[in-house]
Amino acid sequence: MTTNITADQEPPDISVAQKVIIGIVLSFVIFLSIFGNVLVCVAVYTDRNLRKIGNLFVVSLAIADLFVACVVMTFALVNDLLGYWPFGNDYCNIWIAFDVMCSTASIVNLCAISLDRYIHIKDPLRYGRWMTKRIVTSSIAAIWVLSALVSFLPIMLGLHLPESQDDKHKAHEEQQCALELSRIYAVVSSFISFFLPCCVMLAIYSRLYLYAKRHVESIKALVRPVTLGALEGDTSRPKKVTAPCHVSESKAATTVGIIVGTFLTCWVPFFCVNIAAAFCHGCIPDVVFKTLTWFGYTNSSFNPIIYSIFNQEFRDAFRRILTSRCRPCPSCCFQACCCFQACCCCGFDPNGFSSSPTSCCCTCCPCGEVSSCSDSC
Repeated sequence: MTTNITADQEPPDISVAQKVIIGIVLSFVIFLSIFGNVLVCVAVYTDRNLRKIGNLFVVSLAIADLFVACVVMTFALVNDLLGYWPFGNDYCNIWIAFDVMCSTASIVNLCAISLDRYIHIKDPLRYGRWMTKRIVTSSIAAIWVLSALVSFLPIMLGLHLPESQDDKHKAHEEQQCALELSRIYAVVSSFISFFLPCCVMLAIYSRLYLYAKRHVESIKALVRPVTLGALEGDTSRPKKVTAPCHVSESKAATTVGIIVGTFLTCWVPFFCVNIAAAFCHGCIPDVVFKTLTWFGYTNSSFNPIIYSIFNQEFRDAFRRILTSRCRPCPSCCFQACCCFQACCCCGFDPNGFSSSPTSCCCTCCPCGEVSSCSDSC
């Protein structure tokens, strides 16, 4: 989202060294967001195991976060470091609309992912019937249409502006490309973009955790406690063995805590201050607004880690993409008879068949076709 700056607030003086440090840190955040979200899209596109219906929401989230990094964060960095907007007044409103739209799409996609996981865990037998490709694609389209209606429509029509603006504020707004929201638009847009999806996510993940906890307790009731002393015939005081269900319960609590905690930490401060600034102009310093805005932006960098790295299939796909390098083909590729050997490079086992032949430098050559094998390398 974009910060609110009143007319009587002037940007504080920042030394060149401070600007360099801030630019390096924020550039790293932008790079991390672009790299992580591009990696998610490439992994889903190249790995058959990841081409699932539910991962379409993950791809939609990655695209939204990619837009946040490329279109929003990049220009926000230039605007914040220079202290003014050098790209013209026409692109200012477009950039602000993209800011609101991409941030809204990212948050609502997070809500859709939580709902998809809830249906998958709660009723896995009916998941395939409820979450069809048509329903998922329609839901993703509805998310982006809703995000565009919240952002582009009111901003291009000027409905987001306060009722009274003096000439001093207009001149300052043109110089800074800052957005001062009306009270109605601040409340409505914040409710649609954040508070409603946030309440849905909290409710879903709370029910998921309670459901997982009850499931673990039911498993513990069916499993008899086992002690090392009883198994080994020791008559001394038996030693209890940690049950796997305790590990599962702890892992579920940790995962839910990381997901919800990161999301709330990134976005709650900004949206609360955003509404407060609409009702009290000049109460929030500019540096506080910019800091909280970038806190919200960093959620786009954390999303690939939280929603993908914690998945074993994504970790395997990332490892395959990042570690694949073409090396000289083994000698088996140039042997006349290697019908029973797979001569794949790029980090795959030379003696095993690859599940993704498109990422191999060369394939197994049929008997007598030595030239075709060497050409494929």
